Amino acid sequence: MPADETSSPGAPTHAAYDTVIVGGGHNGLVAAAYLARAGQSVLVLERLGSTGGAAVSTRPFEGIDARLSRYSYLVSLLPQKIVRELGLDFAVRKRTVSSYTPAVRDGRSTGLLVGGDGTRESFAALTGDGREHEAWQRFYAMTGRVAERVFPTLTEPLPARDDLRARVDEADAWRMLFEEPIGVAVEENFTDDLVRGVVLTDALIGTFADAHDPSLLQNRCFLYHVIGNSTGDWDVPVGGMGALTDALAGAARAAGAEIRVLHEATRIETDGTQAEVTVRSPDGEHVIGARRVLVNASPQALAALLGEEPPAPAEGAQLKVNMLLTRLPRLRDRSVDPHEAFAGTFHIAEGYGQLAAAYREAAAGHLPSAPPSEIYCHSLTDPSILGPDLASRGYQTLTLFGLHTPARLFAEDNETAREALLSATLAQLDAHLEEPLTDCLALDADGRPCIEAKTPLDLERDLRLPGGHIFHRDLSFPYATGETGRWGVETAHANVLLCGAGAVRGGGVSGVPGHNAAMAALGR
Repeated sequence: MPADETSSPGAPTHAAYDTVIVGGGHNGLVAAAYLARAGQSVLVLERLGSTGGAAVSTRPFEGIDARLSRYSYLVSLLPQKIVRELGLDFAVRKRTVSSYTPAVRDGRSTGLLVGGDGTRESFAALTGDGREHEAWQRFYAMTGRVAERVFPTLTEPLPARDDLRARVDEADAWRMLFEEPIGVAVEENFTDDLVRGVVLTDALIGTFADAHDPSLLQNRCFLYHVIGNSTGDWDVPVGGMGALTDALAGAARAAGAEIRVLHEATRIETDGTQAEVTVRSPDGEHVIGARRVLVNASPQALAALLGEEPPAPAEGAQLKVNMLLTRLPRLRDRSVDPHEAFAGTFHIAEGYGQLAAAYREAAAGHLPSAPPSEIYCHSLTDPSILGPDLASRGYQTLTLFGLHTPARLFAEDNETAREALLSATLAQLDAHLEEPLTDCLALDADGRPCIEAKTPLDLERDLRLPGGHIFHRDLSFPYATGETGRWGVETAHANVLLCGAGAVRGGGVSGVPGHNAAMAALGR
């Protein structure tokens, strides 16, 4: 059931509620479902015409029956605990391959295929022996142990730093992930430039940082990318990302929550015990009372609603491209089938040196000359996102996620910079193909190529992501500091909680901030 069919633009049925939730993204819906199941009266206010926020499925190409995860696209951080406790009719599928990274060695097209029975042989063919593969196994065995110990804490009250360190219980792991720049660990453990780059990419998704940034911003990003569900696996949502938010909206409404779309919260007044939320809707402006308010929006939006000083500006740093192909392109590396190469994460221009060069160029105010990116073909894992006719004809979807493209690079002329970056990014991919990718693009009902690109400024405009930042702000380590509360969702007001990605342990499609805000609201 589409999200907009589980919601209503009509006026709320009551003048006051136990909880008003501002924003109908996935975290707000998680919180609504938990609170309504606990017997509370809950109202969800969503300014757009449907729920889901960035976790939606849409048909972006005119007249084409392909339902793409338009913004968020893979699932790792969503705890099965939430799926189970809310009784969600939602599933993910594992990809048959972890990643493929094309390369040119001694003038010969080759690549690194990770996942499946041929991983060891692929490492040896690329690097000349088995040492890098052994290092890979040791390193990811370490991150796997950390994942098993850290991930369960995400839906518990925030541990103290020393308590989390004791739980990790490995001095080298703690040093590599929590104390030293991740670049140190990458260089200590691996020697091949391409292998180093593949490892580093998990530290740079939506995060503009160097491998040796002393802030450890890249470490925080890396940690969240390797701990998901205690395995670090990134899975494909069956039916597209909208299947999750549709299930969440259904669960919330089944429990008694009201969801009102086209209702934009414009102001929150609170004395710490009672609150009033001013709402703009098709029927005009009105005020809703609440014992508490949960804000499923950015920290900047929270400050604006409260009339308070905003936090430091956030800046996104990614290019998101959605495509529909009539067929997968042929590769120059004949040792791998395209259906295998594109089944996982297809890395482009993501060698260790290339990533460093792209960061330096972007930090200097220039679009990277060799833009790094990674590509995912969801339809190979979940053909249900394609209409039967497209699936029978071999059509495939492609999602491209570009790195090291901070919002500042688009400030002067977003459209021109977007087109230049897209062209340069596709050129990097084409260097490893036997045919230009554009030759494989499907055409929509009006004869236009099925490709759309979104810069950080586009995401800020479409979704109100601050600076186009997909995590709302820089990620935090998952432990308590002097600025956090018991659950990492608390604000300066006792009855106002932040349940969006900007909460501590927010970011990604996880539902964790929504769960934790609900637990805080229930006094758990």
